[in-house]
Amino acid sequence: MHRYVVADVFTSTPLEGNPVAVVTDGRGLLPQRMQQIAREFNLSETVFVLPAGEAADTRVRIFTPAAELPFAGHPILGTAFVLGAAGGQETIRLETGAGVIRVDLTRENGRIVSGRMRQPVPDWAPYEQADELLAALGVTSAELPVEVYRNGPRHVYVALAREPEVAAVQPDLAALAGLPAIGVVCFAGTGHRWKSRNFAPSLGVPEDPATGSAAGPLAVHLARHGRIAFGQEIEISQGAEIGRPSTLYARATGDGDRIDAVEVAGGAVVVARGELDA
Repeated sequence: MHRYVVADVFTSTPLEGNPVAVVTDGRGLLPQRMQQIAREFNLSETVFVLPAGEAADTRVRIFTPAAELPFAGHPILGTAFVLGAAGGQETIRLETGAGVIRVDLTRENGRIVSGRMRQPVPDWAPYEQADELLAALGVTSAELPVEVYRNGPRHVYVALAREPEVAAVQPDLAALAGLPAIGVVCFAGTGHRWKSRNFAPSLGVPEDPATGSAAGPLAVHLARHGRIAFGQEIEISQGAEIGRPSTLYARATGDGDRIDAVEVAGGAVVVARGELDA
């Protein structure tokens, strides 16, 4: 018997944002079984909480319906909300395949209202198959260099001119799944407000409602190419096209190609609890 909690992440409204299932004690489950459970939930990610070493409060393993990820944003934030609500911590350190991630929790009247995670600093490179990618998205050009970032997962970024163009994208998901990238991020905006959509069909996620692991590198990408200042926090809207509106906040500090820190923040709300007999 394994207990689980479902939280909607990057929102304060139930049934919006990005849902994550958190199995609060994954001891005794083999990785193959974890993958089967993730397919059963069929959410973009499912988290299994495990004992950690001295450097962290707990260890997590993160699975999409198709594969395990070393790191992902909304599962980390959702897990921190779930564990923080149960244990009362202000800071939670989660051991992941990409290192230990710190999440600072903010409370109002005893209730957690937001969390801020320090993400791994990504590396980046030009995306070698940009023409094929643009064709699969059905767009003719990008406003910024098409580059791929990796902070655990890999995401490739395609800047469009205006937000309505992002909303209108109708990708060829089969073609995207055949390209070497995990997430494909289309975005547009100005100043501190940006709109994004993330497609990850190779991981069994046609479109993700809110992608925390992609929000941090988006801030890096915008700062590197002069669209925002380093240290400026941006607000990212995602998920409206699939009925799961989400709001993410991201900030990158550094200078030029030197990135000192990447932070992503947002809210979450618990919507379900249950038990697995598997």
